[in-house]
Amino acid sequence: MARISPRAALRRTAGGLVAAGLLAAGSLALGAPAHAADPVFTLGGPAETALHPYPESGTPERSSLGLTVHNPDPDEESTGWEGEVTYTLDFSGIAGVAEVLPPEDTGADCEISGSKAVCHDWGVYTGLSSIADFDLAAAKGSEDGASGTIEVTGSAEGATFTPFTTKVTVGGPDLVMKQLPFEQELKPGDTQPAPITFTNKGTRAADGVLLTLRYSRGLEIPEQYANCEYDGEAGDDPFDSYAWASTLCFVEGSYEPGATYTLGVPLSVKATERAFYDTFIYRIGEDGGAERSAQRAGASFTRGTGPELTLKKVTSAARSADLDPWDNQQEVDFRTENTADFVAVGGEADGAVGDTVTADIGFRNDGPAWIGYIRSGEPVATLDFTVPEGAEVTRKPDACRGVTADGKYREDQTAAPRYVCDTRMTVRDDSERTWPFDLKITKKVPNASGDVRIRNTWLVDPELPFDTKPANNTAKLVLNGDGSGSGDAGGSSDGSTGTAGSTGGDTEGSGTTGGTDAGTASGSSAGSTGTSGSASSGAEGDLASTGSVVLMSSAIAAAALAAGGVLYVTARRRARRA
Repeated sequence: MARISPRAALRRTAGGLVAAGLLAAGSLALGAPAHAADPVFTLGGPAETALHPYPESGTPERSSLGLTVHNPDPDEESTGWEGEVTYTLDFSGIAGVAEVLPPEDTGADCEISGSKAVCHDWGVYTGLSSIADFDLAAAKGSEDGASGTIEVTGSAEGATFTPFTTKVTVGGPDLVMKQLPFEQELKPGDTQPAPITFTNKGTRAADGVLLTLRYSRGLEIPEQYANCEYDGEAGDDPFDSYAWASTLCFVEGSYEPGATYTLGVPLSVKATERAFYDTFIYRIGEDGGAERSAQRAGASFTRGTGPELTLKKVTSAARSADLDPWDNQQEVDFRTENTADFVAVGGEADGAVGDTVTADIGFRNDGPAWIGYIRSGEPVATLDFTVPEGAEVTRKPDACRGVTADGKYREDQTAAPRYVCDTRMTVRDDSERTWPFDLKITKKVPNASGDVRIRNTWLVDPELPFDTKPANNTAKLVLNGDGSGSGDAGGSSDGSTGTAGSTGGDTEGSGTTGGTDAGTASGSSAGSTGTSGSASSGAEGDLASTGSVVLMSSAIAAAALAAGGVLYVTARRRARRA
């Protein structure tokens, strides 16, 4: 008997990975829906798991089986269902085919005894979450092609669980993508060939393949093929499907074990005029309905035109789920010689002593480049706002923090002399972002002004490294001006005049860092009165600036998670109640 604990089914790769995008298909399969008065939770996991054949010598290689549960609660505010939950796994169907191995970490959530495992947990989160992650290996004496099934059931008082069955097979294709020797220092307009090449290192042929390409906003694929689908133009939020453009190509045929294949027609990657820091991800997988659906999720594809994309055999040796989906994908980062012009956006507002006015201040990116730090996850820039004389901030965006006059930490976040707001890790070309501040007029000071500056995130090194026009990085917020305008070299955003005690709406999400992207982020500035000439403040705000947003530092770009890649399972788990 072994006791094991569930592991988050999102694997970690070099650099730390929270969620793997573009996983192989076998992706997530869910049990059939059930109908009951109680809440209904759906058990799921990969439709099939392939195992490496039992070796002639040495230890059998492990494969992971991650099981999930889905709570379809539509309430966005819900944290999930509460109650004791028991999950039971019946391994009798894989007797002689596979063995269940204790994972590397141990604990007391699951207990394996004979041909069954029982896992105890508390509650079911809303959405998709992990139950447990088991290790499987081919059984001694099993033959290539042998298969069996694992049945998963759940029980809890006051809830219903649909059962789930997953297939386990010994052997299968193992598609391994070759890393291409791209030139990574580019100029706008540079185009490089991308001769996608892969090898089947498995034990059986792949029946058709699916080539998946993801590329961030500064890149494009010039060629179009009739057996490919294209997902339009990339946006700027790496945690949104519009952050990345996508191409899916379906190539029929049998791809033999031991053989290497490459493209029979041209394919290239081009750095556009907006390129700066960009990533290109290329993946091969066995084709199938589950794989196609998974890679299409969250995006709108259109069929390509022209001839069909083809593959040709390069080499062959003598001699269905992928045995190792973690080597199906490669990626490359590009640095394009380019610039972006960040322009500070100030404004004007008027009010009597005691009135509260709302001012929207921020910046815009006049391009030509988009700027994205999707590797480190660090914010691109910081808005630095000095409060005008005769006013004090009574309400700030959640994304901003009050500091002392010299930019140091300050405990009291209201009535600070200065505020700083970090942007997201990406800023799209031709976008504008604003932050709403409520200011109470405490003293009548004609033409009182405060600096609105867009700068580097490090105060000791304030210049933006990509911006060759620093003169327009500073604007003014003018209170009770004489009508001559904000007098700045940047843009302007008129603040709204309120009455005593009125407050502008702060629609940015709590705990985020930054403003919103007009034209790309949805949302409104409802609650902010009378604003004009500025981008609306979105409801989501910017992503937290931790400096390590797990978009990975080397192997698989987890940015692909937002690219519409297969989200294998959320890593959220509820702690077991004592």
